[in-house]
Amino acid sequence: MQVQQLDVQVFTIPTDAPEADGTMHWDATTMVLVQATAENGQVGLGYTYAHAAAAAVIRQTLAAVVQGLSIFQVGKAWERMVNAVRNLGRPGVASHAISAVDTALWDLKARVLELPLFHLLNAHRNSVPLYGSGGFTTYDDQRTRQQLSGWVSQGIPRIKIKIGEEWGTKEAEDVRRVALAREVIGPDVELMIDANGGYTPKQAIRLGRRYAEEFGVTYFEEPVSSDHLQQLKLVRDNTPLAVAAGEYGYSPWYFRDMLRAGAVDVLQADVTRCLGVTGWLMAADLAYGFDIPLSAHTAPALHLHLGCAAPQLDHIEYFHDHVRIEKMFFEGFPAVKNGRLHPDPLRLGLGLTLKTQDSAPYRIDA
Repeated sequence: MQVQQLDVQVFTIPTDAPEADGTMHWDATTMVLVQATAENGQVGLGYTYAHAAAAAVIRQTLAAVVQGLSIFQVGKAWERMVNAVRNLGRPGVASHAISAVDTALWDLKARVLELPLFHLLNAHRNSVPLYGSGGFTTYDDQRTRQQLSGWVSQGIPRIKIKIGEEWGTKEAEDVRRVALAREVIGPDVELMIDANGGYTPKQAIRLGRRYAEEFGVTYFEEPVSSDHLQQLKLVRDNTPLAVAAGEYGYSPWYFRDMLRAGAVDVLQADVTRCLGVTGWLMAADLAYGFDIPLSAHTAPALHLHLGCAAPQLDHIEYFHDHVRIEKMFFEGFPAVKNGRLHPDPLRLGLGLTLKTQDSAPYRIDA
């Protein structure tokens, strides 16, 4: 049975409030969604959070190398797509595009085989632990309190907020917000922070030690830019915090280099960026080989099944923006139970069905 066609849609969804981290501001999220159809009419879906330009890459380059392949040759499709974008510049938009198509092909394969994806992927567990993620630097204290306490009330035992405001130039405000977060969540919930590369190495070391000692912070995501592996390693070696990075990994070779450098305590991988399900599983195996825990970055509806298949998993990110969008767009998004997500073994593939009417108002021509 062959892949007959790929259809692509692009959606832009405004945020529900102004949002920012340490180094960026944004007011909308764009989703590029792929539907892969087999000869028998079965449809698999995949998506990426990316620029709308990813849709053009799919239509103009990837569709031609995937159509006509057996639905069971997802690996061959992945190789063809990676090779096809060589001269486009694979890292970035092209990798986002491949990620969406590869995910749709895995979903299609699982649906044809009448399996939930986590069963097809040889699951290590039947649920995944979460951390609540948001706490944007643009939030006022009332909104921060509401969001963080909401996660705690759902039994989520760890939360993460953004720091490094305005490229690390507002240290006092960062400290104040970390203190606020600890006050809201109480002493027993794990507190995590994300600077999005907004600090300098020595600044990250100095403040990281303070965050650990005064507020019990345990996890420090991208204290410095993930482009500078030696700087990440310096912070890792000189703070008690678990340093995490990898969300901008676009290939297995990126993760290999990060792990070889000894730059992280926790490796992150994002299925919407790292060449799809195929690339994410490679990252999971690399982390396992280096005995480094893995954490899934954003897109919880996709990472739910993949997280069940990772040999060694810390948690997946229950990211505010993507939780909101995925609940709006898809039937089958599971409810949180005791701080975890459980895939429904009775739903095939990713277990997701696009809500056509609900998503239609956000569709754009691209």
